[in-house]
Amino acid sequence: MSISQRQTASGRPLRVTPAWVGAARPVPATSDDHLLPVREAVWIWSVRRYARVALWALPVSALLLGWSGLGVATPPGPLVVRLAAGWCSTIAMIALAALLAGSRTRRPALTGLLIGLAGATILLPISALPAGVAPDGSTLTGGDMHTAAMVGAAVLGAGWLLLGWAVFRSRLVNPADGVLLMLAAVSIGAGSYAVQPFPTIGALLLLAAGMGLAWTGGRLIPPA
Repeated sequence: MSISQRQTASGRPLRVTPAWVGAARPVPATSDDHLLPVREAVWIWSVRRYARVALWALPVSALLLGWSGLGVATPPGPLVVRLAAGWCSTIAMIALAALLAGSRTRRPALTGLLIGLAGATILLPISALPAGVAPDGSTLTGGDMHTAAMVGAAVLGAGWLLLGWAVFRSRLVNPADGVLLMLAAVSIGAGSYAVQPFPTIGALLLLAAGMGLAWTGGRLIPPA
């Protein structure tokens, strides 16, 4: 890449680089290669760096889900643990979609992200209510809230299923992590209504997939 020498007002040399990055050698004007603006390269780098770090929220979410599924009494209460698990799960979803944005499966990853966010939006207000209780001013009954919770869990599981398929077909990370993620999505789709030890096994599968994706994602680009 050529560098020209100029002088500033103080007489010091100023190194000016081209505003485009791409091939390491000059290319003819008639070439079909698409050069990338520097600002776009910096933006892509920032997204990948966020995805690399935020993917560690996936194993954290799996640990919290497994802990809440065991029924062990915790000082903050089970509701706080479940909300923290959902929050980490949402962060991991966005990070995984960002990591796959430049792969061949970016469309299934984006679809899975949107579906998963829809499921999380349905489950968020329901998780704060006791079982069989409808919110004030709502025409829904306790049975309707139970159905809505099952629908929200199924939609969230479908989102994770699509993300697992995108990981499996991306050729960017280990495809075995995609298989583990799809298996864990079945447990996520069943929600808290599945019998033990099914939710615990799903949390372990999600933990294994999360550790693999976080480790592999951190090695895709050099550390900042």
